[in-house]
Amino acid sequence: MKVLLIEDERALSDALCSLMRKNKLTVEAAYDGVSGLDAALTDRFDVILLDIMLPKMNGLEVLKNLRADGIATPILLLTAKGEVTDKVRGLDEGADDYLPKPFATEELFARIRALTRRKGEPVLEPGITYGDLTLDLGTLILTGPKGEVQLTLKEFEIMKLMMDHPQQVMPKEEMIISVWGYDAEVEHNTLEVYISFLRKKLSFLESKVSINALRGVGYRMGMGD
Repeated sequence: MKVLLIEDERALSDALCSLMRKNKLTVEAAYDGVSGLDAALTDRFDVILLDIMLPKMNGLEVLKNLRADGIATPILLLTAKGEVTDKVRGLDEGADDYLPKPFATEELFARIRALTRRKGEPVLEPGITYGDLTLDLGTLILTGPKGEVQLTLKEFEIMKLMMDHPQQVMPKEEMIISVWGYDAEVEHNTLEVYISFLRKKLSFLESKVSINALRGVGYRMGMGD
């Protein structure tokens, strides 16, 4: 799965690119409308994430040019604007969906999954495994030695993040950005609550996998340590 991200806010672009790569997506970034249009016309992408407010050429102009040139790639508009007219114009110009900023990362990935399902292409692998656990990426079900449990969206995002990086120390700030989004105002104690929920579910499953706290730093997933 190859994604083109056309977004001029460098910090947001870098954070989104990092998250997509962690989710096994290939991503290319462009920081203005002209370079974004050029990239979309010269390479093949499965999804285009397109900000409306861009330098050199705005996102709606990029969209109009792409559709006029016969590029049928699914396009998700990212915008801070809330006016209905912008959304209507974007859809009329050929956008497939739109997502207002700020947004939660799980909603972004859900929108990408929905767009690619329309093309009949899977975004993610069906499941990931670490130790005696298997996490189903479609149903959000975590399976262990003594059965299975249904995770909430936030629990799923945290568990997937840690299962993708076992034995690696995950700083709290990085985890919050990954799960709640770059602009989210989420306190550390909110993350701690969800970690507590996940520990209880690991205990219920009688898993040997543990989530360990490193005081003042973050968390690390390991095997019985």
